[in-house]
Amino acid sequence: MKKMKKLVCFGLISAMMLSAFAGCGKKSGSDVIRIGGTGPLTGGAAVYGNAAKRGAEIAVEEINALGGMQFELRYEDDTHDAEKAVNAYNILKDWEVQISLGSVTTNPCIATAAETYADRIFALTPSASSTDVTKGKDNMFQMCFSDPNQGSASAQYISEKALGTKIAIIYKNDDAYSTGIFETFTDKADELGINVVSTTTFNTDSQNDFSVQLSDAKNAGADLVFLPMYYEAAALILDQAKKMNYAPKFFGVDGMDGILTLEGFDTTLAEGVMLLTPFSADATDEKTVNFVKKYNEKYNETPNQFAADAYDCVYAIYEACQKGEVTSDMTAEEICDIMIAQFTTMKFDGLTGNGMTWGKNGEVSKSPKGMVIQNGVYVGLD
Repeated sequence: MKKMKKLVCFGLISAMMLSAFAGCGKKSGSDVIRIGGTGPLTGGAAVYGNAAKRGAEIAVEEINALGGMQFELRYEDDTHDAEKAVNAYNILKDWEVQISLGSVTTNPCIATAAETYADRIFALTPSASSTDVTKGKDNMFQMCFSDPNQGSASAQYISEKALGTKIAIIYKNDDAYSTGIFETFTDKADELGINVVSTTTFNTDSQNDFSVQLSDAKNAGADLVFLPMYYEAAALILDQAKKMNYAPKFFGVDGMDGILTLEGFDTTLAEGVMLLTPFSADATDEKTVNFVKKYNEKYNETPNQFAADAYDCVYAIYEACQKGEVTSDMTAEEICDIMIAQFTTMKFDGLTGNGMTWGKNGEVSKSPKGMVIQNGVYVGLD
């Protein structure tokens, strides 16, 4: 009997010790703030997702090397699909994500933004630019230009620089990103007296053949074609325009960034293409030079705007966490309230702009840069 009591006692002591060790392990793990996001890491839009993930990874590595506040980053693949993005977000939720980087592309981010809003998790997307992403959600913010800003800024830039006298527009009518930019571009074009001579559309099912759209632009005498779209469709348009001997100027938006790294694309087709973007890998400031060098060394490629925006996202979150005295033992909802207060009052200097501020609608205020592709690299227009 005494032997039995000793065994029971020993077992209880052992269990208590194991529990204590487990508690210590959990406490150690909780010293890290968990940041998660979803993006297309595979599929046709993978250039965007992987660039954002890699830019964020570099920022996390740099911040963790400083000591003090530590981040753990996790990205889940959503293949640029809204339903899969929600599934990917739920994986992050089970991981107990505390701060979100939203989703990389617009339609998936509209879906996941509804989830982070319901769960009261602060989210800062690097590149989902539709106003539908942030509409009615006080916890959803953007590092990229919103679609209205891109559309109106593009029209303003084309007008001020006198880049074309007859403008054609080709946009994707089943994509919130493309239609959002198109609508504000045309509004601003009307205001500025820009002569739009051709407006044509396409959708996901018809984005392989642009002969009708290009013929309409050519027959209308358009000397500049505005392309508010992602780079995959734009690459086909450039190729097909050349085959039909149509050589207008082409002007795109930030979704075009990445076209030079598209597998199998003849980069000479993009020679002279212009776009507005907040980031140039060829800039000579110390911050950009260091980032580009690290990115090249780590991934053997030049970073695009999506990488730079994601890098800025992590650093903006870091600054807000510091100023708001965020700690890893806080709940996601507690952190969310702090981050909202910080982002709506702070200024941030990053790769993609200096003195950036955010409105209560989550929209960022920063200045775009006009770029043109020359000899396979981006060169400033200004």
